Amino acid sequence: MAKQFGIIFGCLAAGELLSLIPGLHIPASIWGMLLLTLLLSRGVVKPQTVAPVCKFLISNMAFFFIPPGVALMLYFDLIAAQWLPVTVATLVSTALVLAVTGRLHQYLHHRHKSHHHSNHDK
Repeated sequence: MAKQFGIIFGCLAAGELLSLIPGLHIPASIWGMLLLTLLLSRGVVKPQTVAPVCKFLISNMAFFFIPPGVALMLYFDLIAAQWLPVTVATLVSTALVLAVTGRLHQYLHHRHKSHHHSNHDK
């Protein structure tokens, strides 16, 4: 399990380094996930290698929400004073994420189907 955690935290550490590059305004955790996705898609890391630790992390995900939840309680007065902008931003960003994700999925699915059919025609 140490090797599995090493792979995941290694990707996160590489993401931390990438986030230090001036002009790249992407969080380190996103860089780390992109790097892990790249390693998985290229076959450098086999999915079965990291699957057990991923299952462990997912099954214990609730524990990762405790610190932000406690921190959120410290700002209830600020959130109460700004409830309308917070609510609007939450609703708009949620709708945008759903719309963009849906459209991207449709595009990629259509592209995959047309590519798959063109390979069978040959």
